[in-house]
Amino acid sequence: MEIYETEEEQVEALKRWWKENGQATITGVIVGVAMILGWNFWQNYKHDQALQASALYEQLLTAVDEGKAESAEKIADRIDEQYKGVAYSTYADLIKAKIKVQQNDLEGAKQILEATVASADNELSHVARLRLIRILLAKGEYEQGLQLIAEVDPGAAAGFSGAYDELKGDLYVALDQPGEARTAYQSALRSGSQSPLLQFKIDDLTEAEITSTSK
Repeated sequence: MEIYETEEEQVEALKRWWKENGQATITGVIVGVAMILGWNFWQNYKHDQALQASALYEQLLTAVDEGKAESAEKIADRIDEQYKGVAYSTYADLIKAKIKVQQNDLEGAKQILEATVASADNELSHVARLRLIRILLAKGEYEQGLQLIAEVDPGAAAGFSGAYDELKGDLYVALDQPGEARTAYQSALRSGSQSPLLQFKIDDLTEAEITSTSK
């Protein structure tokens, strides 16, 4: 470390340091402040977006509760357009799909859920996928439903495996493949599925097999 004997030497050393490093120091301070301000602005923006989307979502739920399907769809479309990156957008899409089902527009519901599966994250993606599979089951598109289940990563579907297995069983029943259906239902039981109908489905398969054998 340099030791400066006089005050003049200290001032000269400071001047030299500032000449060599001053610009970089100022730039660093400016960049640091800009980053902090930018981060705070982004956080405030996201907070405001979430609040606005939440208020619209409350209006959407009210419209649904009051049976105003047309109004509900318009609000859902607005949420989807203005707040695409917010979770409420996915919630709105799920409600739009439900409204389409109530209107017996299964194809419309299918299209909404397909887009939701592709864009949603984590749990909401699984919720949308399960509903889409039920739509495919109702439309008689059994193989497509099985394909959607096959595409699921078991390691990333914790908490949903029982529901997927039960739906797989339903699809196999529709395809008249009772052996595969039984295996899927039993797998759902082992996964801890809480479906109240699951045991009845297994019993129905058993009764059908007994009836078929006795003939």
